[in-house]
Parts: sequence; C-alpha cells; structure tokens
Amino acid sequence: MRWALVKVCLAVTAMVVIAFAVPLGLVIREMASDRAFSDAERQAAMIAPALSITTDREELTRAVLSTEPGDRGRLAVHVPAPEKAADGTEGEALDIGTRRASPKDVETVRKAGRASITEVTDGFALLQPTALSTGDIAVVEVFVPEGEVSNGVATAWLILAGVGVALIVGSVAVADRLGVRMVQPAQRLAGAAHDLGEGRLGTRVPEEGPTELRSAAVAFNSMADQVVQLLANERELAADLSHRLRTPLTVLRLNAASLGEGPAADQTRAAVEQLEHEVDTIIRTAREQRPQTTGVQTGAGAGCDASEVIRERMGFWSALAEDEGREVRLAGVDRTVRIPVARPELAAALDALLGNVFRHTPEGTAFAVDVHHSGDAVIVLVSDAGPGITDPEAALARGTTNPGTVGSTGLGLDIVRRVAESTGGDLRIGRSVLGGTEVRIWIGLHGTSPDHGRRGHGRRVARRFGRPRRKEPRTTADPATSGPS
Repeated sequence: MRWALVKVCLAVTAMVVIAFAVPLGLVIREMASDRAFSDAERQAAMIAPALSITTDREELTRAVLSTEPGDRGRLAVHVPAPEKAADGTEGEALDIGTRRASPKDVETVRKAGRASITEVTDGFALLQPTALSTGDIAVVEVFVPEGEVSNGVATAWLILAGVGVALIVGSVAVADRLGVRMVQPAQRLAGAAHDLGEGRLGTRVPEEGPTELRSAAVAFNSMADQVVQLLANERELAADLSHRLRTPLTVLRLNAASLGEGPAADQTRAAVEQLEHEVDTIIRTAREQRPQTTGVQTGAGAGCDASEVIRERMGFWSALAEDEGREVRLAGVDRTVRIPVARPELAAALDALLGNVFRHTPEGTAFAVDVHHSGDAVIVLVSDAGPGITDPEAALARGTTNPGTVGSTGLGLDIVRRVAESTGGDLRIGRSVLGGTEVRIWIGLHGTSPDHGRRGHGRRVARRFGRPRRKEPRTTADPATSGPS
C-alpha cells in the first residue's frame, strides 16, 4: 500500500507539473521574442528623424553610424530611387549599412507600408517602413541575432524543470511519509495479532496513526485485555476449585488420624497425604501461570445472605470440631445480612479460614466466628485460641508473593483477601483475645473503604469463652512459622 500511494502521488504530481510547466515555458519563449523585436522597433525609430529631413548619403551614413545597432553593423537603411527629374535624369537608390534582407522582402514592405519580420542568416530582420520628406517610403532594416530572440529562455526552462523535479521529489517524500504513517500502524497491528495468536498475552499496540487505525488499535488492546482477564479468571477458578478440595481432604486427614495402627490405616493416611500433595501442586501451578488480578469477579447483581452462609458452613465444621473437642462459638448471625459477594465465594473464604484453624492449631483449640453489621460494612471475625502467627504481614504477603512456603499454598488467605477487596474492603490479621489469631474480613456494602482506626471488634467474642484446654500439636510443623494457607 505504501508503494502504491507513492506511485499514485508521483503520477499525479508529474501530470500537474507538465500541465503547468510546458505552457509556461512557451509563454516565456514568446515573451523573450517579443522583447527582442520591441527593442528592434525602438532602434529603427531612432533613424526616422534623419530620414524625414534628408536623403543625402553622407548625412544618413553618419546618422546610422551614430546609433548603437548601426555601429555594430545591425542597422541598414533602404531609400528608393526618386522619380525622374524635370531634365529627365533618374535618381539613385540608397542602401546604407549592411543588408541582410532580400530586395524582394524590402520591396514588399515598402509597397504594403507595414512592418514585417523576415528570417535571415543567423537571425531575423525587422523591416520598418518610414516616410521620407519627398513622400517616398524608405525601409529601415534592423538585424536581430537568434541568440537575442531566445535570450533567457533556456535559463527559464531550466528553472522550471528544477522546480518541477523538486515538486515531484517533495510530493514523493510526503507520500512516502504518509504511506509510512498509514502502513506502520497496520503492520504493528498485524504483528501484534500474530504475537497474540502465538500466546504472547502481553502484546499491545500503540494507539496512534490515522483515526481508523487508532480505533482498530483500541479495539485490539481491549480484546487482548479481555483475553488476559478471561484466562486469569479461568486459572483463578481452577485454583479456587482445587483449594476447595482441601476442605473434604481435611476431614479425611482427621478421620484417617483416628484409624489407629495397621497396614490399612497407614495406606489410607498415605493416600490422603498424596492426594493433598497433588491438590497443592495443582494450586501452585495455577497460581504460577496466572497474572495477578484485583478483586473477585462476582458479576452484576451477585450477593448473598452472609448469616445464612456462615450458619451453613459452621454446621459443617462443627461436626469436626466436636470430634476434636474444640469449643465453638457463633454470634451475630441471628438476622439477615446481605452482602455484595456471591454465595460460593463467601463459602470458599470461610472454608479457607476455618480449614486453617483445624490445620494449624492443636486439637481442642477453641475458635469463634462473629459477625458485625455497621450500616455501611459487614465485619466477619474468625478467632482462635491457638499459638497465633508471629508475622501477620508475612502471612498476608504470602498470598501474593510467596506461595511456595512449606505446608501452605498461599491461596487460602488470597481467596479471602480478594473477596474483601472486591467490595472495597480489606483483610487484617491480628492477635485474638482468645490468645491466638484473629482474622478480620471487612466487606463494604457500598464500595466504601474500611476505617483503619476501628480496632478490637473481636473483643466481645472472647468474653463468651473460658480459657480452652490446650493439647499438643498433631503435626511437627510449627504453625506460627508456617502460617495459614
């Protein structure tokens, strides 16, 4: 397309230059010719006064030689012979100066009484009739060299040719730049589409060039962003679904621990451990392949009753808590609390937090779930009486920067954090009044940011508990250092 545009511009410019330069060159040649013959007429008129006074050869010779063309041999005077005198003698015709025109041409001009230009050797001759005092007609001949007729024409034509070439070169250069401006964005768009098709999802196109190509670039970038977001959502879903498998795996692991000794029990525990390892591998692989996204895509109109979801999930975990001798308290779920979070997402977040309690605290450790409704936000507190987390900031950062920690995929808290941030809220980890960890989920009802100055919403929960009995941990991993998943 670029070279086609250059060829079209070259053809159009050449046609325009020819259409204007050729007539202009002809006009310049005519003007040079008119100028030369106008000068010749003026020179012929210089001798007219002398002819009107005398026809004497000597006088006319002096008058001719006194002029510039006469001195240069370019002026001649042809005086006809006078009529017969009274005594019957004939006068003599006078030819003064250098004759170049033929006698026939001179005689034709004398009889016609009109000036004429005739072609002679090396130029042209202007024949100008002039009246004599005797009533006869003399002819003044002025020689105009061929060089003076075309004087300046060649230079003017060269200038016109140079201007024409400059116009053509300039138009070609402008057309080339215009073609580059149009072609390069199209080439970048095609290259970006090829790269995106080969899997380079970070490919984007600069939004520049003509309006149509800018619109195409904007549409392409929007499409690429949507592709990346769709892939990220798919990988998030794969990781979330895999993480949700850890809830029944936790139940299996706890039940397998109570099977006692024997080959069957050992095989069951080994199978559960292998299955848990595979699920962790799936989670880590999904997290390593996906770009980080902000928030949970809950969709328009998504929401649920937080109280109902919390009661349902607590009913599931209470059975396990009873088996392990854990004291459980639940508060603030006696009324409907609508939140802008999809039911599966809230259930996954609760399962992640409660699963951490069972996974990282000893048997018999009490825990509580407390829900507070403050008008513009809902606060869910999950507290336990375990050993706590020595570095809460590192535990939160693990959800996005260090998923490879031993004993943790880092996805559990990441799921909870994304649920909170999708509503304009946040996730905090602190020290519970029960002595262990307190995880606070701030869920905004209207996209409001949490008030970071409000502390201790879980203090009232602790007053419902006595000190829970403590048992030795079931695993050798230090829960304070390994942190929640």
